[in-house]
Amino acid sequence: MRILCVQNDLRTPPGLVGLGMMQAGARLDVIAPHHHWSSLDPRQGTPVPDDPGDYDALLVLGGPMHANNDKDFPPLERTAGLIRQFAALDRPVLGICLGSQLIARAFGARVYPHGMTEVGFRPLDLTGAAATDPLLAGLSPRVHIMQWHEDTFDLPEGADLLMTGPECRNQAFRIGRATYAFQCHFEVTGDIARTWVQTQAEWLARNQPEVMAGFEDSLHRHLPGAARFAATVTERFLGLLR
Repeated sequence: MRILCVQNDLRTPPGLVGLGMMQAGARLDVIAPHHHWSSLDPRQGTPVPDDPGDYDALLVLGGPMHANNDKDFPPLERTAGLIRQFAALDRPVLGICLGSQLIARAFGARVYPHGMTEVGFRPLDLTGAAATDPLLAGLSPRVHIMQWHEDTFDLPEGADLLMTGPECRNQAFRIGRATYAFQCHFEVTGDIARTWVQTQAEWLARNQPEVMAGFEDSLHRHLPGAARFAATVTERFLGLLR
């Protein structure tokens, strides 16, 4: 199995999802289209491929940019196009946070500011459609997963809504057989989540002090369940390739 991973920000690596893929024997080729690995100069990024080539699946990760901001981040348009190509070939696609928004964009849905920044381990509920979904069937009806986003999306035409949240309704959807979008960051490890909170401590203290104050308790309470969710979803996603 060969999987192409588009890492939109160096602070948002594939984490638990990438580890699960590699442990299952998949080769995960990670590209950073907005950054060179040895430089923060965005002009030195690894280009997004013109087509899927011989990759079996596509993983698109998060980042702080807005999904429609092609002016400042030209690779976003190419990534959306690549998503459409993988889906047209019936090759699995998994988008996380910005990746989910790019999937919505790729299939003609609106992506827009949510009016609030959703941060921390938030409760998410599985929908009725999730009960028979290949990735989510049989899982706990509620799970707390790390969030950090200020945009949301409308559902593309024909999409099945799989997860919802109290602050942000559209949290996960599937298009067709194997194109999956998750707004939540189920890929994060404890270290990744801590780094985000620590680097944004001043902003959190001003805007969401309760998240800052309760973060460690929330992390220890909810990360084990979120990690089990990540392991199961990743394993089942890989099953779509076989």
